[in-house]
Amino acid sequence: MYDLIIVGAGPAGLSLAARLAQSPLRIALIEKQNETALADPAYDGREIALTQASIERLEELGAWQYLRADEAAPLRRADVLNGNSPFVLGFANRRGKDALGALVPNSAIRRTLYQTAKAHGDCDLFAGESATFVKRDAETNYVRLSDGRILAGKLLVGADTRFSPLRQSQGIGAHMTDFGRTMLVCRVRHERPHDGVAIEWFDHNQTIAMLPLNDSQSSFVLTLPADAMQQLGALNDADFAAEIENRTQKRWGALALTSARFLYPLVAVYAQRFVAPRFALIGDAAVGMHPVTAHGFNFGLASAFLLGREIAEAARKGADIADPQRLARFDRLHRRATLPLFTATNAIAKLYSDERPLARLARSAGLRLMQATPGARAVVEASLRG
Repeated sequence: MYDLIIVGAGPAGLSLAARLAQSPLRIALIEKQNETALADPAYDGREIALTQASIERLEELGAWQYLRADEAAPLRRADVLNGNSPFVLGFANRRGKDALGALVPNSAIRRTLYQTAKAHGDCDLFAGESATFVKRDAETNYVRLSDGRILAGKLLVGADTRFSPLRQSQGIGAHMTDFGRTMLVCRVRHERPHDGVAIEWFDHNQTIAMLPLNDSQSSFVLTLPADAMQQLGALNDADFAAEIENRTQKRWGALALTSARFLYPLVAVYAQRFVAPRFALIGDAAVGMHPVTAHGFNFGLASAFLLGREIAEAARKGADIADPQRLARFDRLHRRATLPLFTATNAIAKLYSDERPLARLARSAGLRLMQATPGARAVVEASLRG
């Protein structure tokens, strides 16, 4: 009998397990991938923009220390461009000299969190197994592993992607927005320095991001309609490099591809509820963000800490870790922290992919209005710090 069963050993699930490592709870962590893939995740093209708050959380977990020196690149400023306009809306940490955050490969974060959870040794890992919800009684959830074993636990947590089968098993719906676009990500080396500045460029008929990495490299992120992306994906590496040089108007000089290319469909998800009796959602299973504001991972980590705090306090007091009032508080606080930015992010993504003349005028005016409103810019900068 487990106290806590976590389904999904992605960053959110691993963070929750590590967050509760010092508690007396018996924890089961279930993950479809085998342990080799967890211990050494393959590079998937995604570079995570960590806020200062997320870096502090990873330090608190003990995960940050497992990063190699070359895996974290400082993010000193973020600039937003619109079409061919020379206007630049810039965001920085104006409260000190510290960077806004850091860019770290998703694969490196997953590896360090696995190492952290493994080092504590108080969590039973069921790798290479999927989990299906069976039933719930007054005090216990039951799940069936793909090998047929049944696990029982007082609290069940779904951290199993934005298309969470566990969420569906609890009768929890989700608001899904399919943007009809595909994101391509890869690493490139470029001729001109990036100076630690991330660029988000809402160009006509495409969105481009350049995220600063170490060794004169950046993560190149291109968003296009799905059909246009298929044509681009068919190019060989040399032709692809020439194509993106043209698409970036050689703003970064000559470009050379330094990684494989990865494609991701853009679908945003927001669960209608984050909790049910003896059940909670964290990570992308709760809130799956459009990447334009780079908050998806940061929200996932925050959800693990928020739920972990409620569980840890209950365990310390000898109370029920699935107490409905505690779960309701988690739901309320996480919704308050995420819903405004989720809604704003979707609106931005839709507006800045709209090529109608009125939409172009609105987005240009919106950037200039934010530049002229220090309070609004300060709110965004605070959210980027976490």
